[in-house]
Amino acid sequence: MPQGIPLSKRLFDLCLTIPGVILISPLILVLAILVRVKLGSPILFRQVRPGYKGKLFTLNKFRTMTDQRDAEGNLLPDADRLTSFGRFLRSTSMDELPELLNVLRGEMSLVGPRPLLTAYLDRYTPEQARRHDVLPGMAGWAQINGRNALTWEEKFKLDVWYVDHWSLWLDVKILALTFVKVIRREGINQPGAATATEFKGTTKN
Repeated sequence: MPQGIPLSKRLFDLCLTIPGVILISPLILVLAILVRVKLGSPILFRQVRPGYKGKLFTLNKFRTMTDQRDAEGNLLPDADRLTSFGRFLRSTSMDELPELLNVLRGEMSLVGPRPLLTAYLDRYTPEQARRHDVLPGMAGWAQINGRNALTWEEKFKLDVWYVDHWSLWLDVKILALTFVKVIRREGINQPGAATATEFKGTTKN
């Protein structure tokens, strides 16, 4: 467990994650088979992301896109590679179930700011970079307050608010409200985009 992370938060994660993985292991197996049949190999999408204090780790998710390319060998846009099955996985957040392995390893928490691309590290303002003062999470304060329908700046403000107001009760509240958001499938994408748009930095006035 990284130094600086409250022991109570780590125990909370393990007490929920260990029995949770055992309970939903049949679902994870079925999804893995479906991903292999419908989208091919590899089953998992693995990508290096910054975690606590910016330390890099490998994020695990079920893949939701094909590897279709144009005549020049370049990957097609996300909207063209995202299949109906992939959209279903994303809208239900089931593509994120392999992240439970990251939680067990102590690289992520059940609740915290979402782990984003390493390319964003140099684009954050000092205030936005404070989102890395806690473990990244599968669910987060920004996700239950708008998810991808928010602007990047709005999401980062909510992430920092979570850093400053963390408590176990807040984590319980976020997990409960996350289930509601997933069921309603709210804020899955940013407006006009198949997935979240790229964060290019905050414009300073």
